[in-house]
Amino acid sequence: MDEIIFGFQIDGKTRCIHHCTQADVVAIKMKCCNKFYACIKCHDEMEEHQAETWSKSEFDDKVVLCGNCRSEMTVNAYLSAKCCPDCDHEFNDKCKNHLHYYFDA
Repeated sequence: MDEIIFGFQIDGKTRCIHHCTQADVVAIKMKCCNKFYACIKCHDEMEEHQAETWSKSEFDDKVVLCGNCRSEMTVNAYLSAKCCPDCDHEFNDKCKNHLHYYFDA
């Protein structure tokens, strides 16, 4: 899969200028524009529209991308994982503090 990841100073693992630790390897497809972004800050700085969240009825849609192996996962799979279910790369545990930017509670 060759998804384009949007953001500032994106590296090969989807890390951006805002979030660049070893575990920052998740990009999320934004509901509002259907583009994968490295983070909400990149989205908000690059787009001229408000971000929209995925509703609970859409949590079985594949909108989360592991930047390490490029596998796509559903919101439900991502929310229940501490690492990628395909390659076991660790996800940043602090991302849970930002979930409300992407997904309905």
